[in-house]
Amino acid sequence: MLQRWFIILFLGGALLGNAQQEELEQMKEDLTTSKNLTWEGNQNLSENNFVAAEVDYRKAIAKSPENAAAPYNLGNAYYNKETFSEAFGRFKEAGERASSKPEKHKAYHNMGNVFMKRKDYAKAVEAYKEALRNDPNDEETRYNLALAKELLKKDEENKDQNQDQQDDQDKKDDQDQKDQNNDQNKDGENEDKGDQDQDQKEDGDQGDDKEQEKEENKEGDGDEKKEQNKKPQEGEGEEQQPPRPNQLSKQQIENLLRAMQNAEKQVQEKIDAKKVKGAKVKNEKDW
Repeated sequence: MLQRWFIILFLGGALLGNAQQEELEQMKEDLTTSKNLTWEGNQNLSENNFVAAEVDYRKAIAKSPENAAAPYNLGNAYYNKETFSEAFGRFKEAGERASSKPEKHKAYHNMGNVFMKRKDYAKAVEAYKEALRNDPNDEETRYNLALAKELLKKDEENKDQNQDQQDDQDKKDDQDQKDQNNDQNKDGENEDKGDQDQDQKEDGDQGDDKEQEKEENKEGDGDEKKEQNKKPQEGEGEEQQPPRPNQLSKQQIENLLRAMQNAEKQVQEKIDAKKVKGAKVKNEKDW
């Protein structure tokens, strides 16, 4: 019984070992194929056949995750085409796949170059530092790091200067706005004061007109009173003023007229009476 279990375990271990061995063999084979595709991509790229080279590099990347050269070379192809976003992605992939320091150094160095193209100097500094950690003796990386630091410093100074100018401009704008508001308020106060002065002037003119009108009314009333004092009231003249010499009064004139009318009436009656008595009677026959 014991021997049977031992045989089973031995066979199982042998089968597992064979599977792992086959897997390793397959990985080696895939890596070889990936490297061949990378070589073909390099050939096509050297012949300026970018499309064919891109296809070869992509196949190589998909065939083996251990091939760091394929994404690195494809990143360089994108960089030369100034497709910096794609280039950065491939350089980053190459740095993650790289198993040696020289490969990591080249990947981070080129990532720093992409950041320099983007004028993202802070990230470029970090990328070059990482590259130097993997190869401290690379003078090109060291020079690029120094340049990135200098550009970063100038960029920060420009930002500070621009910020100061912006702050000064904001302060100036705020002060101009305050001055404008003050001027508007003063203009409004002057207009209100002018309106008030105008109203007071109009009120004063109206007061002068009223005073003048009162004076005229007083003068008119005085003249009217004077005229009234000078002119006698109707019916009061006969009573107050004594009759002049040789001038008949109204009542005397009426009595005189009435007497004359009576005398004239009596004379007319006498004349009419005489006419009746003196008239002849005609005596004629009708035959």
